[in-house]
Amino acid sequence: MADTLPPSSAPAAAAAAPGHFKRALTLFDSVMLVTGSMIGSGIFLVSADIARQVGSAGWLLVVWLLTGLITMAGAISYGELAAMFPKVGGQYVYLREAFGKLVAFLYGWTLFLVIQTGVIAAVAVAFAKFTGVIWPWFSVNNVLFDTHLGSWHFEFSSVQLLAILLIVAITAVNARGVQAGKLIQNVLSSTKLVALALLIIFGLALGLNADAVQANFHDLWTATRSPAPGEPGLLQSLTAGGLVIAIGSAMKGSLFSSDSWNNIGFAGEEIQNPERTLVRSMAIGTAIVTVLYIFINIVYLLVLPLKGSAEAATLAGRGIQYAADDRVATAVAESVMGPKGAIVLAVLIMLSTFGANNGIILSGARAYFAMAKDGLFFPGLARLNRAGVPGRALWVQCLWACLLCLSGSYNTLLNYVMFSVILFYLITIIGIFVLRRTRPDAPRPYRAWGYPVLPGIYVVLASAFCIILLIAPDTAVAAGIGLGLVALGLPVYFLVGRRMGGA
Repeated sequence: MADTLPPSSAPAAAAAAPGHFKRALTLFDSVMLVTGSMIGSGIFLVSADIARQVGSAGWLLVVWLLTGLITMAGAISYGELAAMFPKVGGQYVYLREAFGKLVAFLYGWTLFLVIQTGVIAAVAVAFAKFTGVIWPWFSVNNVLFDTHLGSWHFEFSSVQLLAILLIVAITAVNARGVQAGKLIQNVLSSTKLVALALLIIFGLALGLNADAVQANFHDLWTATRSPAPGEPGLLQSLTAGGLVIAIGSAMKGSLFSSDSWNNIGFAGEEIQNPERTLVRSMAIGTAIVTVLYIFINIVYLLVLPLKGSAEAATLAGRGIQYAADDRVATAVAESVMGPKGAIVLAVLIMLSTFGANNGIILSGARAYFAMAKDGLFFPGLARLNRAGVPGRALWVQCLWACLLCLSGSYNTLLNYVMFSVILFYLITIIGIFVLRRTRPDAPRPYRAWGYPVLPGIYVVLASAFCIILLIAPDTAVAAGIGLGLVALGLPVYFLVGRRMGGA
């Protein structure tokens, strides 16, 4: 996959004095960070919405296959930039080197405002919701505080409380040093990879449902759209154009589930042999997750019928489309193992979301540190604490993510995040073409495999996805808000960036 990679010039495990980054992350640690950050809550939830959008088993699997293709193409191409600039800050640094400080600031601004913190909040809310399977006190219906001010209505539920406590606790652990964070990541990532593999094996061995197989696979390609629970509307047949829009709209969930593979780049100066390890960890991690996701969705289709009714009382009657609270994986586990299965899977998902947020929280603060070093963010964030991590950046990230939890809506957070995420991935991959032209002689320990075809495919598919989100009725408003948040960074850069000395 890669050209020959020379050994890193950095010592394999360079010790660092307090207040300096420590090269503590090995290849195994890095792969666990990639897989652990990617596998959070999405794979257990979003197939319900995808099933409603496209209406057939064949098109549901196409959505996940396209997602895997885009993710792998992005990771394999992105590796060229990671190997060129193995610095703390990751994608922010790559954009700065390719396009200058303005584009890099817009990314960092959006990363802080909604991308990283929005994912942290969404995953924390998912953790709290699945906790409710075991302890029903944690429920969106258990409102602890409720107030009205004119037309404005605010509720604070036990789910939001637990989500905030989770973010604070994980931040506190990571503020103690990268060793503490990586230990949690390794244990939880290894555990959930094994657990997901076992879920697939048990589902294939014990969960085969002849009625579901017949319902799902006798007609793979008739595409329909079903309304979301509580949404008015009837079943709609999809034309070719409507199907393209439906696939693009549905992919916001599958791409969200496959995101965060790039987070390892944020910790570039904490990785041993970063020129080799960054590329390999992203490629290995995304490949593992892509294969697991395809097989998990096959298990879903072998156990439950895809189509169902929101009013049905049974698991089979509700199907994948209308699994309670979109918890498809829980419904499948309960169908295979009975009520205890739902509890077992809820514990797995709690571990999964905890581990995902640990990796995302660990990584994100490094980008704000790099921005502050360039004079483009609060100067106080450009400091490491005695444990050699950006403690202040971690706590500022924590505060904003906790505020985002107050929305309480997983789907709302997901909609705001995904347009911005893919937009900046798209710009970053274009940066490979830019740097090949502007810095043709720069050292490239790894050259993007399949260049220019594979990066070009990514640019085309990612562009199509962004356009679909902007025009699809279900996503246009959220995508427009996402684009507006990026644009809002322009006046901030020229007004605030100059004062901080970065513009």
